[in-house]
Amino acid sequence: MTSPTAADWRLAVDIGGTFTDVVLLDAASGRVVVDKTLTTPAAPLDGVRTGVRQLLAKAGVCAADITAPIVHATTLITNALIEGKIGRAAVVTTAGFGDTLEIRSEHRYDMYDLQIEFPAPPVPRDRVFEIAERTTATGLVEAVPDPADLEELAGRLHAAGVESVGVCLINAYANPANERAVAAHLEAALGVPVCVSAEISPQIREYPRMITTACNAATMPVIGPYLEELQKWLAAEGFGGSVLMMLSNGGVVSADDAARAPIRLVESGPAAGALAGSFFARRLGEDRLLCFDMGGTTAKACLIEHGEPDLTNIFEVARIYRFKKGSGFPVSVPSVDLVEIGAGGGSQARVDDLGLLKVGPESAGADPGPACYGRGAAKPAVTDADLTLGLLDAGFFLGGDMPLDLHACRAALGTVAAPLGLGADDVAAGIHELVNQNMAAAARMHAVEQGADLRGITVLAFGGAGPVHACGVAELLESPRVVFPVNASVLSAFGTLVTPVRIDLARSMVRPLIGVDPAERDRLLDELRAEGRRVLVAAGVDEERIRFRYGVDARYAGQGNEITIWVGEGAAWPADDAAVRRRFEDDYRRIYGLTIPDVAVEAVTWRLSAYAPAGDVEPRATLPAAAGSPAGTRPVRFARSGGVQDTPVYRRAELGAGQSFDGPAIVEERETTAVIRPGWRVTVADDGSLICERGQR
Repeated sequence: MTSPTAADWRLAVDIGGTFTDVVLLDAASGRVVVDKTLTTPAAPLDGVRTGVRQLLAKAGVCAADITAPIVHATTLITNALIEGKIGRAAVVTTAGFGDTLEIRSEHRYDMYDLQIEFPAPPVPRDRVFEIAERTTATGLVEAVPDPADLEELAGRLHAAGVESVGVCLINAYANPANERAVAAHLEAALGVPVCVSAEISPQIREYPRMITTACNAATMPVIGPYLEELQKWLAAEGFGGSVLMMLSNGGVVSADDAARAPIRLVESGPAAGALAGSFFARRLGEDRLLCFDMGGTTAKACLIEHGEPDLTNIFEVARIYRFKKGSGFPVSVPSVDLVEIGAGGGSQARVDDLGLLKVGPESAGADPGPACYGRGAAKPAVTDADLTLGLLDAGFFLGGDMPLDLHACRAALGTVAAPLGLGADDVAAGIHELVNQNMAAAARMHAVEQGADLRGITVLAFGGAGPVHACGVAELLESPRVVFPVNASVLSAFGTLVTPVRIDLARSMVRPLIGVDPAERDRLLDELRAEGRRVLVAAGVDEERIRFRYGVDARYAGQGNEITIWVGEGAAWPADDAAVRRRFEDDYRRIYGLTIPDVAVEAVTWRLSAYAPAGDVEPRATLPAAAGSPAGTRPVRFARSGGVQDTPVYRRAELGAGQSFDGPAIVEERETTAVIRPGWRVTVADDGSLICERGQR
């Protein structure tokens, strides 16, 4: 008789704008237990504590049973920058360059807006300090900081009451010696966190490097105390595992490394969702699919091709106008390439100055939340519209643990319905349709920018509100198939459990691609490999498991922008100059439709991805042996132009493998509701996923 396999519990936490999701996975048996609780924006750890304790009680697991690293995704950094709730940071730069954050790149994102606005820099001009020093673009140090100047600088920073400092000196990417000298002196003199651009963003282009360093410095006082408090609480509760933080690039690193470079967490939660999408793409045998993640605050769309999401090297945060590129901070950190849409369950509806119905991007968030949460919100939100249409059950939200207030919901809808001369039901249908149109348009534009056509693509729907809207969005995208995975509402948190430990590093060194000095290139790569090893070992990875992947940002000589090409893996640079040139031309032709013969190619920034392959994790669902019958029916309105239909309501936990039924139908579980629109047919897969296919019309 064989003894049962010992449990191997893994815990994941994802703090969203409205809800905090927690997931427990037993890697030995595949058992998954999930929970969801309201985020507490004023004190994020309160929501984490509540969610984790509820989850452990539900699973019958003690904190001491969890010895594996706890993986954490969060919106803390994004929200801090958007809302301006950041630390009192300073920036130190080279004399004569103190206005860089104000000048920006001199690019106007809207040529015809005479009152054009930009977000206020995270560090105001009166906390930008200059110091005499100089390093050339070739890395030659012409002047080192004077010790007396450093003493005076430390005194001025102390008098300014700064909580953190970012050091960003001109050309420090070519030689960081002066930056490191300044940082070492200030750390010793002030006792506050100090970061340098040579570690945060060692790349050419003055403004992106400085704004990235400034954003990092401004968020160090936000994430540092939170992570310290979190780790103290976990230790006090008896957890045995360390904390790993999810990065924007889809990897995870130690909490200490995350605290030093919090700007790398800016797209932490959405990146986890994209990684979960990759996991399910492989599981479903789908080479390409569209991840559609709609939560309480925003919706995200990410295209998965060849089983992986694309990465971008510049991510814009804190835009003044959500859909206007250039109106935010262009931080140069590797990030999963996705589009965020101001369309979540908490997105509020209003009537604009032209008398037109608008939805978002303003959100009610977790506090007060939509009007139906009963917390005093006066404006109607998307969740209010969905409840009014019958898509949600007021008595079964979070399994009945959080009943919704239908009276408050209809009162809020009335504030928008009255100016339009419509009833609350008609306005609710309009809100639902408009938010679907907004999400489909943004996803379509995101795909166009990548040269992709979404028609015919499978949509993977997750997030608390994603399954409610997915079929409607898929119809607008002409997508014939929607997949609702198991535990769809907390899939981003699950994604943190299937992601590798990984760090993406880069350093600018502009050289001709053909004839670059191999010794010089290898010295640079040796430094990147050493940093990659340090980060991964700090996250608990055995050194022999570490792998390296190499890339380069290249351009034709005389051009002002580059494309990133990846050339292979190995212990050393894996390709010769001719092979790299061919790869550059292949990618250039794919993007622009041509190449430029007889023009030299320049390598601008060298990239290295250090990672350890993720362990095999296979969640398993226990499905009933027999097909489940509807738990009842309720009236549902699916379209603005249609009437109410009496619709069967199923409990997802009661559906058996292989069971099929036609829409319209509602499939409820504690954390979300899947809405099957008329004309769609559902089949329950062996793993419990709902495969929804659209019939011919």
